[in-house]
Amino acid sequence: MDGWHRAFVLHGRPFSETSLLLDLFTESHGRIKVLAKGARSRRSQLKGCLQPFTPLLVRWGGKGGVKTLRGAEPVSLSLPLSGLTLYSGLYVNEVLSRVLEYDAAYSSLFFDYLECIQSLAGVTGSPEHILRRFELALLKHLGYGIDFLHCAGSGAPVVDEMTYRYREEKGFVASLVIDHYSFTGRDLIALDSREFPDTETLRAAKRFTRIALKPYIGGKPLKSRELFRTFTVKRTPDTPAEGGE
Repeated sequence: MDGWHRAFVLHGRPFSETSLLLDLFTESHGRIKVLAKGARSRRSQLKGCLQPFTPLLVRWGGKGGVKTLRGAEPVSLSLPLSGLTLYSGLYVNEVLSRVLEYDAAYSSLFFDYLECIQSLAGVTGSPEHILRRFELALLKHLGYGIDFLHCAGSGAPVVDEMTYRYREEKGFVASLVIDHYSFTGRDLIALDSREFPDTETLRAAKRFTRIALKPYIGGKPLKSRELFRTFTVKRTPDTPAEGGE
């Protein structure tokens, strides 16, 4: 592939004693798999930069499912993620690795991803609202169209105090049933605007995105969720555990 392309490493693993097999998220070609030959060797100039959350310019070549990395240069230092924000970033990377097909362009999503990890790097406090906004953006890019502001069937505008039950592939219908799939009109208005003014709307957003992303992610547990649970268990009792994926 001629020319340089903006990219981030989503995931990498050793391949032979000196090479790495990488999942990259690129602006121009979406998710691609590349072999970085010699990247693990002591003298490799790539060793330090092929890490998640480092903005890169990359070149690759070859045909087939696995390309060969021809070059990589860091655009800037790795974005500073630690603690909750690090595990949140790992969650975002893992979700993208699960739901994006290889060699499918997602140029707009690339910038949503960039905004997400930049926001994580600068957040003080809970990263929940950043993750919910990104998940909703991801669903939109996957073609998951849903009307949060109108009742499915009748088309009537949602009302703050009323309860609506989510029906897959149909939307939200007014209902007296209160369960895991139930949301208030206020929750739905917050989801549509991607603005969550309080804990209730933020929790509702997390519940909805988990429901909506499940068909894409599948039943296999996310490793990042397990890492996050381990991290929160190790935290001191007086440290708030709210946040993460």
